[in-house]
Amino acid sequence: MAEPMSAPATTTTRSIAVPKGRDPGSVAVLGGGVAGLTAAHELAERGYRVTVYERNDALGGKARSMGVPGTGTGTGTGTGTGGRLPLPGEHGFRFFPGFYRNLPDTLRRIPYPNKSGSVHGNLVNAPECLVARFGGRPNLRFPVRTLLSLPVPASLLPGTLVESLMGLLDTSLNLPPTEVAHFLGRLLVHLTSCELRRIEQWERVPWWTFINADAMSREYQQLLGVGITRDLVAVRAEVASTRTVARLIQAFIYNLLGRGNDGEIDRVLNAPTSEAWITPWEVHLRSLGVEFEFGTAVEELVYAGGRITGVRVRSTSTAAGRTVAAGHYISAMPVQDARAGWGADLRAADPQLERCDRLRTAWMVGVQFYLRTRTPLVHGHVIHVDSPWALTSVSQAQFWKGRDFRSTYGDGEVADCLSVDISAWDRPGILYGRPGIKCTPDEVRREVWAQLKAGLNGAGRQVLADADLHSWFMDPAVSGLGGPAPSHREQLLIHPVGTWYDRPSSRTAVPNLFLAGDYVATDIDLATMEGANESARRAVNALLDTAGSTAPRCRVRRLHRPPELAFLHKLDEIRYRSGLPNLFDRG
Repeated sequence: MAEPMSAPATTTTRSIAVPKGRDPGSVAVLGGGVAGLTAAHELAERGYRVTVYERNDALGGKARSMGVPGTGTGTGTGTGTGGRLPLPGEHGFRFFPGFYRNLPDTLRRIPYPNKSGSVHGNLVNAPECLVARFGGRPNLRFPVRTLLSLPVPASLLPGTLVESLMGLLDTSLNLPPTEVAHFLGRLLVHLTSCELRRIEQWERVPWWTFINADAMSREYQQLLGVGITRDLVAVRAEVASTRTVARLIQAFIYNLLGRGNDGEIDRVLNAPTSEAWITPWEVHLRSLGVEFEFGTAVEELVYAGGRITGVRVRSTSTAAGRTVAAGHYISAMPVQDARAGWGADLRAADPQLERCDRLRTAWMVGVQFYLRTRTPLVHGHVIHVDSPWALTSVSQAQFWKGRDFRSTYGDGEVADCLSVDISAWDRPGILYGRPGIKCTPDEVRREVWAQLKAGLNGAGRQVLADADLHSWFMDPAVSGLGGPAPSHREQLLIHPVGTWYDRPSSRTAVPNLFLAGDYVATDIDLATMEGANESARRAVNALLDTAGSTAPRCRVRRLHRPPELAFLHKLDEIRYRSGLPNLFDRG
């Protein structure tokens, strides 16, 4: 279990005064993703000497963007005078819900030359969502705004309003009102459940079972069972933890109501992630004294005498090995990499490390399609709810204001990037009848393109055209597709029932070892950038506590807890401890 969660706080920007006169010591941060960079940021602001060891040749982990090799026309800045930049690729698109509160605080503390003076100012609202349907059914388009933001997006005014109404009518005809009422009733049960019931009861119940999907229509199953879990949590509804899924829906509901949030419900960056966020972050961390060692893979944490005495690392380019040492160590690697470096003696020292072997990961990675024509499908994200591979997508050029795509990237022919996340690699597709993990790279590309067209084209719509497709790209972390042993180096933690019990806290039983990453127990309880950031703050606080530091602790913000429901939560705790169901639970 995680250490106690701190009280909610505002998101006011602040900097930590670097202590003077005493060197608090050195810290080795293992991993340069969001968790590792957050830990380095917080520690450097408190005067620690920090070195980040990163396996790749760039920072950001799964959040980074990258240039597509061989697609640029020079080494210039993309201004038209010195050549174009490579086409922007990425592991998968990023989005920043308004209920994120820890990560936005960090973004506000990264300087950037814009009106806000920080990277946080690079966030732009994505005020719409499109649910794409197969079989020529009308797509469902709706605004994604807090209730305090009443103006309707221009794209929902006459012209697309008819499409929106048709999609709403189609959904209403296929989704019985009684089933909608039942689903809302199940949400009410979770909203009014105490935390003890959520952890001890709903964590053990699959989402599919909790919402009684077996007894409902196919539309109910597809939209509210399969769609929510595969597209947002990347795990099958039949096994997904109710606590995790409902917690995410609950956060979106409070965000919609404008309660305890940092901003609008859906936000994206105004440029490729590394341009708008990761590179400025690296520059700022270097200014704070943080050092980086790239191409350095962690092999083993050396444990002796009850402490970590060093870390064996090797160069990814030369295979040369060595041991690095520091006063404290924060393991900020993905769980599949972190646990590989824990030897038997270290595991014996802290049983929660052994339990991490039960945590499960799955493939979730994106494909970018580069189009010759600007193709803003919707001013936000598209959920391809009927796609067997659980696709979600976003047209990116519309959000990158102030830059002309053709003159900035590639060979001058590309006008847009349609970035697509694939959440279900284990399901047969519509083109080849095989799961993605059994396809060649080109078959994956063709299959994803076919599923996109199946949802966006049809019924007189011609949104995507084959002739418009210029090229495509997939993160090189995926390799061996089409062969006997396909692999994915940067998988995502998934949340089947019982996952919470195996997630470790940031504090370990080893006094100079701390854990950060999206697999560590956090309040958000979801493998996200927010979870990675929160876990790093907890790791730094645990380090400061262990070291007896007088430096201010990192502020850890929780998801919103509405005080209006406090009485019902207390009542439910009494009922749960008495063996009674939730007051609103009618099964």
